[in-house]
Amino acid sequence: MSDSHIDPTRAQFEAFKDLDRDRPINMLNLVRFRDKAAYPDGHALAGKGLSGAEAYANYGRTSAPVFQKLGGSILWRGRFETTLIGPDGEYWDAAFVARYPTGHAFLAMVSDPEYQIAVAHRQAAVLTSRLIRHAEIDGDNAFG
Repeated sequence: MSDSHIDPTRAQFEAFKDLDRDRPINMLNLVRFRDKAAYPDGHALAGKGLSGAEAYANYGRTSAPVFQKLGGSILWRGRFETTLIGPDGEYWDAAFVARYPTGHAFLAMVSDPEYQIAVAHRQAAVLTSRLIRHAEIDGDNAFG
């Protein structure tokens, strides 16, 4: 994968903020880890030899209190097996759907000082990722 998608661009973040913030949202997370975590110089864990998976576990552990305090929950978590339709060679080390009670809750999380400290672990851990917001829709059990 040649493109790194670790943090949103300003335009992506502005587009997110322009959407309805008063309803629940579900965020599809697809994450591929670095072989070795890339903490910036000066970070307490820089040079400690952690793997990307270990750094991401640190992110999960340190961000969870903020996520849960704001009413977030994990709806689904899965283990990658194969891509049936999509680019060859694309795989994900972590895949899950995080639910937030509102868009406001997500924005509160990313601006929380504790979360901003925790996100350094995510940035060190991630080679590439996708974070895709979804609105819930009513429907039957058919495709389409």
